[in-house]
Amino acid sequence: MSASLLADLLELAAVPAPTFAEEARIEWLEARLSGLPGRRERDAVGNLIWRWGDGAPQLLLLAHVDTVFGADVPLTFAREGARVVGPGIGDNAAAVVAVAHAVSALLAVTAPAPGAVAFTVGEEGLGDLRGARTACESLRPAAAIAVEGHGLENVIVDAVGSLRARVVVEGPGGHSWRERGTPSAIHALLGLGARLAEVGGPETPVNVGLVSGGQSINSIAAQADLVVEMRALDERPLLEFEHRLGELRVDRPLAMSVEVVGRRPAGRLDRSHPLLAAVRGARAELGLPDELGAGSTDANAALAVGIPALTLGVARGGGMHTVDEWIDAASLEQGLRQLECVLAARLRPA
Repeated sequence: MSASLLADLLELAAVPAPTFAEEARIEWLEARLSGLPGRRERDAVGNLIWRWGDGAPQLLLLAHVDTVFGADVPLTFAREGARVVGPGIGDNAAAVVAVAHAVSALLAVTAPAPGAVAFTVGEEGLGDLRGARTACESLRPAAAIAVEGHGLENVIVDAVGSLRARVVVEGPGGHSWRERGTPSAIHALLGLGARLAEVGGPETPVNVGLVSGGQSINSIAAQADLVVEMRALDERPLLEFEHRLGELRVDRPLAMSVEVVGRRPAGRLDRSHPLLAAVRGARAELGLPDELGAGSTDANAALAVGIPALTLGVARGGGMHTVDEWIDAASLEQGLRQLECVLAARLRPA
């Protein structure tokens, strides 16, 4: 890995960027890109948009700046042999830095066809792709590539959709002995969660990811809630799951409510699209595998509004979403080269 690429990677990764609090990382990017060709501005939701050329972008790169880590997580990093280790080093600091370097190199040597980068906010968790949705709807590019730090091994061409909902149960509560027999919000919620988990299957997994509620060990719970998610490659199972959520019931005196808190659309890229052909050509030139896969990224937002899109990873690594996340330093150079080749192929001057 070049010294400048590594320096940028470690500096950016050390800037906190929890979902909904990405301001400091956007400011870092504004300073880092200052003076480079093109036009940069923030949009209505806080994305940093970098554009060049006139007219609609022929290609939009989407690289999310937010991480899954809270502001209290120490952002420290280490070199362990060929690895760079630390929270968020791959997801998504490596991608952001690779995009910045690849586009800088492109604009330094040519006047390419119109294009844009959206350094997006709100990709992770309940951010619900709000940055990518806004960028795709406002810029309306001919095609889009979501860039992720991990996943150099394949190309993501199928967008895994998801539906996320919060289920809340409330009741009178009471003392666990004196009011024994009073229905517990937690007991009812656990039953609902078990029923929802059974709805899932190998291609439509359902996960109850968060559960909370109650007051003490000797109190009948007056309130409890869970957050549940289904993922699928097609919209129909997600719509059916939403309908099933609407049919949930509890017995009085308990009451229940359901709120959809996140929705990622499913979609697929046509295997004959020129965007995929350009990517495959670049990967063949670099000796990278011709393997296609599925995932949930900013590309979902593009596909949802009819923009052909796929996702490219720029490094090999592991431990994603843990404090021991890592990337292989040498692979990032190869991922950067892949990105440069794709940009050169898709943004040739008219």
